[in-house]
Amino acid sequence: MNLRSLMPFGGGNGGTRTQAPANVFGSLHREIDRLFDDFTRSALAPLGQAQVNLMPSIDVSETDKEILITVEMPGLERKDVDISLEDDVLTIRGEKKVEKQEGEEQNRNYHVAERSYGVFLRGIQLPPGIDPSSIQATMSNGVLKITIPKPAKAEPKKIEVKDAA
Repeated sequence: MNLRSLMPFGGGNGGTRTQAPANVFGSLHREIDRLFDDFTRSALAPLGQAQVNLMPSIDVSETDKEILITVEMPGLERKDVDISLEDDVLTIRGEKKVEKQEGEEQNRNYHVAERSYGVFLRGIQLPPGIDPSSIQATMSNGVLKITIPKPAKAEPKKIEVKDAA
């Protein structure tokens, strides 16, 4: 399988940019993107307001028989996560809701508020032919694990050439 077909999208390149091997510049590229994101968020946000970073970290790995996607989702429960497959794109959607404050907690003055709340969406391009009913998803301790069996490879079929009548 082509590594590029498993690369997550979410930022806007749409898969049109050529990519260097993941082990050479991947971490440097992610760090530069993070620095630009942090800079633009801090420039646009008023002082003291939390920086929003809801995009969960993911790992995508594969064996000969399956693709394994692991997603970190601290603070979320199963009911907060939706997974769908459409046009060979696996979409993971989640929502981290603000905890309701009651009684004296409503009058609490925050000195630091860094926790983020809201909706996030991740999309991962999968190889064609995945059966949605075969996908397994489990969640434990804020970690979502999605196991996707690879489709059987089509065997080449020999076509007999006959004499024209």
